[in-house]
Amino acid sequence: MPARILFATFGSLGDLHPYIALALELKARGHTPLIASFSLFRDAVESAGILFAPMRPDIERFGGPAEVVRRLFFSRDGPAYLMKKMFMPYVRESYDDLQRAAQGCDLIVTHPIGVAGPLVAQKRGVPWVSSILSPMSLMSCIDPPLIGPAPWMKSLRRFGVTPYRMMFNLARHIAQRWEGPLHALRAELGLPPSPPVQFEGQFSPQLNLALFSPLLATPRADWPANTVLCGFPRYDGKPAASGDSTRLRAFLDAGEPPIAFGLGSSAVMIAGDFWQHAIAAAQALNRRAILLTGASPVLPAKLPPSIAAFEYLPYSAVFPHTAAVVHQAGIGTFAQALFAGHPQLIVPVAFDQPDNAERAQKLGLARTLPFRKVTAERLARELDVLLREPAYAQHARDIGIEIAREEASRTACDRMEAVLH
Repeated sequence: MPARILFATFGSLGDLHPYIALALELKARGHTPLIASFSLFRDAVESAGILFAPMRPDIERFGGPAEVVRRLFFSRDGPAYLMKKMFMPYVRESYDDLQRAAQGCDLIVTHPIGVAGPLVAQKRGVPWVSSILSPMSLMSCIDPPLIGPAPWMKSLRRFGVTPYRMMFNLARHIAQRWEGPLHALRAELGLPPSPPVQFEGQFSPQLNLALFSPLLATPRADWPANTVLCGFPRYDGKPAASGDSTRLRAFLDAGEPPIAFGLGSSAVMIAGDFWQHAIAAAQALNRRAILLTGASPVLPAKLPPSIAAFEYLPYSAVFPHTAAVVHQAGIGTFAQALFAGHPQLIVPVAFDQPDNAERAQKLGLARTLPFRKVTAERLARELDVLLREPAYAQHARDIGIEIAREEASRTACDRMEAVLH
């Protein structure tokens, strides 16, 4: 039977796009999907033909997207700021907005920081499905993530699960304090207490969708019950403008495959002199390059003929035609780069990006250079190794073939329909 299905998500476009992919599949099956998120995503959702509902907090309240990205990515207390300053003080507003959007809904699907979603589902008595977009969100002690601010923890893996259990228990205690407004709202609504939403509290007892490839992580004994590993649901945003599409095709046809440089939809706002380093590295290697810069990049007045810069292009229009891809490993960008099947130089900034980068290295298709250590010389050195060693290209091709076989949207939507029935 047709159903109305509400997705509650926050984050970047990389967080939004997987839910648009699922919504499009649900719509094709005759359902009515609705996405609730930051108001600035209205056009991105509605241009895909999906219903949209704004959900506070409004990102402009914190100085706009660029200021938020700087605060989250360039500060050691980024996770604390995210929860303590951005979401917990406004959880009642999120709840009120989501309550309105949930009228007539048959199922609610939540992103890891869609923290009001479980409350609305429980209060309305409708099924709730949770989702995670990258392995790090599972916080497995058996397959522990690489935590960017504490890379030294990687050395503890040889001691087994015990050090990670201790560290995660400490983090749970801290998270419980951060989430005071959420727990107070639960009590006010007459709902039972919940574990921290940054840990077990984000997972549904009914169904948890792991929306990433099994090539990155396989099920572990400490994953939540009822977790289904689906693969990457890929959606790549609006098409390129016709003029940009024509210019891209002309550039690609004019020479050897270029190196693509992109920083996703968030890190691109804090690129600084990254583009100058990218240009210098490409020239040092005598390689052509495409820069996907976002708005207002700092670029030379005139680019060399071997370099093309675009404010926006869908990654799916660029990455498959390259010799290598340089990116930050946000999960949306990462999925497109894996699908493209070319070697990757990853410049992780924060959050799940260092862990994604490490998993790409283990697959044998990538090298890693932390974003804060990027220089033209280091980019050139890492790219030279990446492009000279044939094993990187072979592993990338093999992985790309495997990613292309995934039917993530179908798998996830089949499971959602099973919950409805």
